[in-house]
Amino acid sequence: MRFARNLRRDLRGILASAYFPMHASLLEGVNNRIKVIKRMAYGYRDNAYSFLKIKAAFPGKAR
Repeated sequence: MRFARNLRRDLRGILASAYFPMHASLLEGVNNRIKVIKRMAYGYRDNAYSFLKIKAAFPGKAR
């Protein structure tokens, strides 16, 4: 019963890991790349351009 209660409590996280399989190392690489882009974007005029640079760095899956 205790195990079932713990599963119910953590159900959202379990389902998210099944739907979106992203390992910690991949996530750390994404975070590092965003930090580098933020450092390079220090002199940009507006935030919209910075977000465009981040989106361009991670194109996602082709549909």
